[in-house]
This record gives sequence, C-alpha cells and structure tokens, in this order.
Amino acid sequence: MTLQDILRIKGSQVFSIAPDATVETVVQTLVENNCGSLLVRDPQTDEPMVGIVTERDILRTTATKKKPLSEIRVYEVMTVNVITAAPSASVESVMGLLTQNRIRHLPVVENSELMGMISIGDVVKAQFDQLAMENHYLKSYIQS
Repeated sequence: MTLQDILRIKGSQVFSIAPDATVETVVQTLVENNCGSLLVRDPQTDEPMVGIVTERDILRTTATKKKPLSEIRVYEVMTVNVITAAPSASVESVMGLLTQNRIRHLPVVENSELMGMISIGDVVKAQFDQLAMENHYLKSYIQS
C-alpha cells in the first residue's frame, strides 16, 4: 500500500494558514477543522508550502513565550524544514520516517505539487486494514 492509496480513500483536502496569521487563529482553525496541523502557505509565492505548524509547536510556544497567542505570528513558531514524502512511498517506509523524525503529520508532494497530507493515524489505519484483510484471506484459505 502507498500514500497515494491512502489519499484516494481519505481525500486530498489540506488545511492551511498564512505565515502572518496569529497563533490564536491557528488554534481556532485546528479546532474548527478537527485536525492537528496546518500547512503554512504564502499566497505571494508559488511554493506549495513555506512551513507547517502543529499542536506541538503551539504547546512549545505557550511554554516558552510569555505573551498572548494573539500577539505571536505563525512565522515565529512554524517548522520551516518540512519533511515530505512522495505519493509512491510505501506505508512501511513512511512508518519508519514518521517514527525516526518524531513527527505525526506528513505532506505528500510530487514535482513540487502538494497532493495531500497524511497523519500517523492514517498510516496505522492503513496498516491495520491491510493486516485484517490478509488475516481474513488466510483464515478462509485454511478453512477451505
């Protein structure tokens, strides 16, 4: 199974925010969309993303910055060196990538075009579904 297979089932919708938005707006957007990260996109560039802001970034911000979230801009707290994967990447390789880098959200990019976003939960679900299907076929084979 590949990331493209996951995106085919999940969809390719990605939530994003501008780099000059406030962290308070990030929190509101995450809650409204029930998600754990937002891609940071600058409408003035052709880049698919200039960064990513996650729940973990917000937690670090509240622990280290002593000012209201309404006064902190996304570009101050976002991760700029975003790890990405190709749609052809296997679920197994992505599990290792996510674990090794201690990240939970992964943009899927091909030829500088954003294809979608997957989370560790999407990967675990895909792996579980695949194992459940294999288990079903093995039981059917044994009972035949």
